[in-house]
Amino acid sequence: MKGFIFLALAVLSLLTVQTEQAFAQKKKYIVNGYVGGFRGLVKTEEIDVQKLTHINYAFVNVQDSLAVLTNLATDSTNFRKLNELKLKNPDLKILISIGGWAWSENFSDAVLTQTSRVKFAKSAVDIIRQYKLDGVDIDWEYPAMRGEEGNIYRPEDKQNFTLMFKALRDELNVLEKGNGGKYLLTTAVGGSKSFVDNTEMDKVQEYTDYILIMTYDYGGKNGTVGHHTNLYDYLEDGSSADRSVRNFMAAGVPAGKIVLGAAFYGKGWEAASAKNHGLGEKRVKAVQGGGYTKLKDTLIDQNGYKKYYDKKAKAPYLFNDSTKVLITYEDEKTIALKCRYIKKNKLAGIFFWEYFSDPKGYLLSEISEKLD
Repeated sequence: MKGFIFLALAVLSLLTVQTEQAFAQKKKYIVNGYVGGFRGLVKTEEIDVQKLTHINYAFVNVQDSLAVLTNLATDSTNFRKLNELKLKNPDLKILISIGGWAWSENFSDAVLTQTSRVKFAKSAVDIIRQYKLDGVDIDWEYPAMRGEEGNIYRPEDKQNFTLMFKALRDELNVLEKGNGGKYLLTTAVGGSKSFVDNTEMDKVQEYTDYILIMTYDYGGKNGTVGHHTNLYDYLEDGSSADRSVRNFMAAGVPAGKIVLGAAFYGKGWEAASAKNHGLGEKRVKAVQGGGYTKLKDTLIDQNGYKKYYDKKAKAPYLFNDSTKVLITYEDEKTIALKCRYIKKNKLAGIFFWEYFSDPKGYLLSEISEKLD
């Protein structure tokens, strides 16, 4: 009898552990890092892969209605080395990110017709198939809006943006049926209300697994110096991560598909005066900000820069009184607040640009601790 009881307790204990593990797996948050393959070979050995769930490889170009690897030698090597990271983290997902700020100029043409959309979708999925990757991320900056100077854009982008995702989803479904795998389709979207207005996000979300909102690069209004990755509003009709999330949810994107953006880099501006430590003053010119490791190790309360914290915006910034340079950035405190926000609002998780902007992993370690 004692043996039976012991066995029953052991089985019950095992089932409890398995249930807890399954529950924990279901509750796991996304931690998605963009890796800049456009620079050349990626130092994959320096990636703390255990702290990531997804890697988005940036970028794949768009040319002649095709998704194109413009640096084939390094891209192919990078894909092989990134896939090898799955030996350390078998659950890791690797996606190609198509477009970006510099390579979005041809999106509008590529998705203009049903024929061109199918051509584009097939070429994107062919890359996934060839290099045994896990999905496609679209970073179109921006449909129906200018973006970088020289970009092609037209009003029809609003509907064609949606139809592009349908074409991609159809092609990924074909791939899934062929090998029984599951492939992801995601998109990085601008955090502005104008992005929402120029897209059909309620329809886009039906075809995509996650919507990655770029809740950074905001800046001040009307050419003034302001925060670039603040969590909350600090200006009337201003920009913030919270405002962006609420706009996308109002447009029909479920909270569970939203991934919140974090900036692993700072942005610098020379202000017209030292009033209010430069915040809200007119911009004179852009100044290099730098990655967070550089900021933390060499500039925060060093070399003429003093750290300030905007309690309303929930955002830190540096100001140099002699040069009138303000640097707006993200730190461990704001990352922790964003992680708390993700949990409170039941979002899918967090993503960041770009992994090697913080090579010492100060911010990723904070994410790993807070989004456990």
